[in-house]
Amino acid sequence: MSSPDPRSTFSPAVRAQILATEHWSLLGTRSTMWSEVMSRITIHLTVISASLVVLALVAQASGFGTRFTVLSIGLASAALILGTLTGVRVMNASHDDSALILGMNRVRAAYVAIDPGVADYLVTSFEGGRAGLMGTYTMGLQRSTLSHVLGSTSMFVNVVNALVAGTLGALVVDAADGSAALVAVVGVLCGLAYLGVWLEYGRRTFRIRPDDD
Repeated sequence: MSSPDPRSTFSPAVRAQILATEHWSLLGTRSTMWSEVMSRITIHLTVISASLVVLALVAQASGFGTRFTVLSIGLASAALILGTLTGVRVMNASHDDSALILGMNRVRAAYVAIDPGVADYLVTSFEGGRAGLMGTYTMGLQRSTLSHVLGSTSMFVNVVNALVAGTLGALVVDAADGSAALVAVVGVLCGLAYLGVWLEYGRRTFRIRPDDD
């Protein structure tokens, strides 16, 4: 934690006001960003739901023939592409969110530098690095990083996309007259492979460097 800059010509009250403006700017940016992300996720889930309804109507009208197979592969492909783009947006938003959190931690550190006594009243962290990031996310509660990752929006979107990827792989094998066992194996492997790639990408993306502490 740093002390107030002796070169500053502003009073502590003015510095606090400037910091508060920056704090609210970060909060507003975070709120707007997640509002847009949730809209994207809603659209994605709506498309998947609509695709299932369309497939059900086609199956009732013409059965599970060639038309159904072609349409199901096409809709699954479209849903996977849309879902992947949504996943990219969520991943970027999550990365931006961590930067905003760390920025607000720095602002709180400046508050503490102006008046060290306020540190006892802060629920969220004023530290940097991974400890400070998770301290703000959990608001001081004891919670493992694993539970935070498993319950994240990125994990939710990636699991949905993995299910679609597995379904698409199974549909393609079934269209090629593969056996039931082969369809099941390929479907599971495609879903796990998709999820594994995105989990590794997320791990690399959110790895905090030592100099971030």
